[in-house]
Amino acid sequence: MAKVMIVYASMTGNTEEIADILGEELEKYDIEVEIEECISVEPEALLEYDGALIGGYTYDDGQLPDEFVDFYEDMADVDFSGKICASFGSGDTFYDEFCLTVDLVEKRLKEQGATVPVEGLKVDLDPDEDDVVRAEAYAKTFADALLG
Repeated sequence: MAKVMIVYASMTGNTEEIADILGEELEKYDIEVEIEECISVEPEALLEYDGALIGGYTYDDGQLPDEFVDFYEDMADVDFSGKICASFGSGDTFYDEFCLTVDLVEKRLKEQGATVPVEGLKVDLDPDEDDVVRAEAYAKTFADALLG
């Protein structure tokens, strides 16, 4: 059975909700899922899994969440070659840099050798019904890449 770690940072609960939606959807494909907040796991721990989804919200006008900075910076020291990974997160379209954290994480994953089979999932504030449908499709694409 394939194993996936979902790591997230969430202040208002929006990104956590997305993580839960993704986790539930991946489990439908017989994938074992573990969900953790970024402050309770190190990036190296992701190497114990077949794949990883990393999510964070974008704070204010394009800033990484304070509690996510260390995790993000430490990702630069991990070789993700052979791992299927992707990014997701929430933001607010009010700001010019909508969901910049998603883009930064995706770029870092690629720099560190991860296979990123699906473009980052970006959600405006809390997920609505359309976002849930998009998240389910995102999870399916990820699962298909993971399971080959």
